[in-house]
Amino acid sequence: MIDFEEELKKFHPSLEVEQVEDNVYRNKPKDMSDLLDEMLKEMKGSHR
Repeated sequence: MIDFEEELKKFHPSLEVEQVEDNVYRNKPKDMSDLLDEMLKEMKGSHR
């Protein structure tokens, strides 16, 4: 059986939506178009 008291001790609330948004915008994760742009720049630079 599940020991609810023990599980509650382990519980950590998730970040609020605003905190998550701030982290995402601050870190500026790359998307596929960013990665493709970088690859194209590298390919153009290596063919000179």
